Amino acid sequence: MSSQRHARRAWLIWTFAVIVYLAAVFHRGSLGVAGTLASERFAIGPAALGVFTVLQVGVYAAMQIPTGLLVDRFGPRRVLTAAAVLLGVGQLLFAFVDSYPAALAARVTVGVGDALTWVSILRLVAAHFSARRYALVASVSSALGALGGVLATVPLGLALGQAGWTPTFAIAGVLTAAYAVIAVRFVRDTPPSTRPDEARTTPRGPAPGLREVLARVPKVWRVPGTRLAFWVHFSTMFLPGVLGLLWGFPYLVDGLGVAPGTASVLVGLLVFGGVFAGPLVGALIGHRPTCRIPLVLGYLLTAIGALTLLLSWPGDGPPLLVVAMAFVVFACGGPASSVAFALVRDYNDMAEVGTATGVANVGGHFATAFSALLIGVLLDVTAVDGVGSFRIAFLGVGALMVFGMTRTLVWWRRARAVVLAADARGESVPVRLRQQRWDLRPAAPVPAHA
Repeated sequence: MSSQRHARRAWLIWTFAVIVYLAAVFHRGSLGVAGTLASERFAIGPAALGVFTVLQVGVYAAMQIPTGLLVDRFGPRRVLTAAAVLLGVGQLLFAFVDSYPAALAARVTVGVGDALTWVSILRLVAAHFSARRYALVASVSSALGALGGVLATVPLGLALGQAGWTPTFAIAGVLTAAYAVIAVRFVRDTPPSTRPDEARTTPRGPAPGLREVLARVPKVWRVPGTRLAFWVHFSTMFLPGVLGLLWGFPYLVDGLGVAPGTASVLVGLLVFGGVFAGPLVGALIGHRPTCRIPLVLGYLLTAIGALTLLLSWPGDGPPLLVVAMAFVVFACGGPASSVAFALVRDYNDMAEVGTATGVANVGGHFATAFSALLIGVLLDVTAVDGVGSFRIAFLGVGALMVFGMTRTLVWWRRARAVVLAADARGESVPVRLRQQRWDLRPAAPVPAHA
C-alpha cells in the first residue's frame, strides 16, 4: 500500500511539473501562427522575422548547461517555478511592446524560461521513477509537451483572430506566471521517505558550492555515455526541429508549390508524429535498453534516405504522398532523441544528472540553430529559384546528419568499451552487453563512470 501511495504521489508531482513544460512549448511555438501579425506590428521583413526563431533557439541551446547546473544546485522545483515566471513575464512583454528591439528582448525572456523546463522535468523524473521506467515517462513528457505546440497552432490562431494580439498574449502570460504558485506548492524534488520517522530525523546534506557545481561540467563531459548522448541528440533532433520551427513551411510553399493550408497540415505531421511515436519509443527502450543505439541508427539511415529521395526527385519535386511519408519519418527524430536522456540517466550519478542532461540537450538545439542559419545562407547565395534552391540548401542538412551519425558511432563503441571493461571487473553496469568483434578493447582498465 505504501509503495502504491508513493507511486501515485510521483505521478501527481510529475503532472504538476509537466504542465510547465507544456506551457513552455506553447510559448515557444506561439510565433508560428502570429508571424504575419508580427511583421505588421513591428514593421519588419522576413529576415528580421526569422531572427526571432534563431535567437530563441540559440538562447535555448546556450542555457542548457547553466540550466543543468541550476537544477543540480537548487533542485527542479525552484527552477520550474522560475521558468513559469519568466515565460509569463516574457509573453506579457511581447503582448504590449510595439518596437522590434523590445520584442526581441521579450522573446529572449521567453527563451530563457523555456530553456529551464526540460532539464528540470528530466531531473524530476529521474528522482521519482525507476531507471527502467525513466525512458517511458520521459517520452510521455515529451509527447505531452508537444501538445503545447498543437495549442500554438489552430487554437492560438483563432484566439488571435477573435481577441487580437494584446489580449491573447497577455492572458497567456498571466496564466503562465500565476501557475508558478501551483508549481512551488505541489512539485517536490525528491520522493518522500518510506518511513515517516526517517523523513523527520534524517538531516539533509549541505547544498554543493558554486565551485563544486561548475566542476561537474568537465566531469560529466568526460563520461563516454554523456558524450554519446550529446551526439545522439545532435543527430536525431535537429531535422524535425528546423523544419517545424522555420524552414518546413517555406520549403513546401515556395519550393514545392504546395498550398498554404496543405503545407500547414504537413508541418503538423512533425508534431503529431512525435506525439504518437514518443511513448512507443519510450516503452521499447525502457524494456529493451540494448536496442537504444540500433534504434537511433535505424532512424538516421531512414531519415537520410527519405531526405535523399526528396532532394533527388526529378522535375518540380515529389508528389504530396511521398512528401507526407518523408515528414512522418522526420517526425520520429524527436522520439529518437529521447534515447540521449536515457543514456544520461544510466551513465551518470544522480547528483550530476541535471548537468549531464543539460550537456546532452545542447547537442540537438545547437544543431537546430546551426542548420537554420546554414539553410538561410545557402538559400541567399544560390541563384536557383524554387525547389532547386532548397535542394542545394538541404544538402547541408544531409551532410550535418551524416556527420552526427559518424560521431554517434564513434562514441557508441567507446561507451560500450567502458561498460564491457567494468562488467569484466565484476562491477555493476547499467546495461549488460555481449562482446562483439567490432568492439573496442581498451588497453588499460577504464572506470565505469570515467
